[in-house]
Amino acid sequence: MVSLKDISARCGVSVATVSKALNDHKDVSAETKQRLLQVAKEMGYFPNSQARALKTNRTYNLGVMFLDAADSGLTHEFFAKILNSFKTEAENFGYDITFINRNLGKRKMTTYEHCKYRNVDGVLIACTDFTDPDVYEVINGNIPVVTIDHIFDCRTAVLSDNFAGISALVEYVCNLGHKRLAFIQGNKSAVAEKRLAGFYTACMKNGIEVRPENVIVADYHNPDLTYKYTKELLSREEPPTCIFVPDDYSAIGGYNAAHDLKLEVGKDVSFVGYDGISYSQFLNPKLTTYKQDTEQLGKLAAQQLIKLIENPHTTFTEVLTVSGEMLAGKSVGELK
Repeated sequence: MVSLKDISARCGVSVATVSKALNDHKDVSAETKQRLLQVAKEMGYFPNSQARALKTNRTYNLGVMFLDAADSGLTHEFFAKILNSFKTEAENFGYDITFINRNLGKRKMTTYEHCKYRNVDGVLIACTDFTDPDVYEVINGNIPVVTIDHIFDCRTAVLSDNFAGISALVEYVCNLGHKRLAFIQGNKSAVAEKRLAGFYTACMKNGIEVRPENVIVADYHNPDLTYKYTKELLSREEPPTCIFVPDDYSAIGGYNAAHDLKLEVGKDVSFVGYDGISYSQFLNPKLTTYKQDTEQLGKLAAQQLIKLIENPHTTFTEVLTVSGEMLAGKSVGELK
């Protein structure tokens, strides 16, 4: 492996000068800097990450805690897009990412121990059980943390505006004449609570009475459960005219239930999704949904985490909210 000493010997300058040139210090002339950079490139020099860590006291490595209850991993389009945006922005600042878990081969350790083992500079926590003691150990540790869609005291959080998103969808369906609404919500979480609160608030604002039996707890990213509860709702004596499903992926369960009951989506029964994943726009008819800004969520999370790492004394923990946009498909029909 080529070292700074090798470059200095070839160019006839000190190791310190080579180091300054490669790190773009101002006290090396532009001509010398250019010559040393060219020689380093020709010799195939790459900086040693371990040496860099010793010098800067940072590994330039960010840990990611990511585990969804449905065990869909990176096939979960919504979170995959957030993580891709996070990764891209982190790389722009010179950071790598490592997925953190409780297992390292056959060795068992807590997530926090894994963070310490990998010596990550900071941690992003997304799509996990935020009530897990393992998560709290990381939150209460001394590593900078940013969370997605969940708030902890004294930790920075980046949130999608779920309250506003559901409110916009309720306004839309009410303007099309719907009054009998049903809400199939995801599993218990801060996101589910925000969306349910937004649903109730918007219904109250529009003079819509929400029947308790029309609010059902199901699961995110689970078409089978959505299918089951949609069939139950539509088999009632006075079924809802519009059903809010937990997310876009689950909507396929609602569509299939309507199909099996010989009902036409957008005419006999309406559906509303959430997330705005690309899949939703390939359903027939196109799903009316609320598109979350995954790119901004991931980008902001990376920026905030790196600020906490690089400027800990001047960066304050805060809660940042990201807005999205409603996509009006053809899954909600107009009632005369």
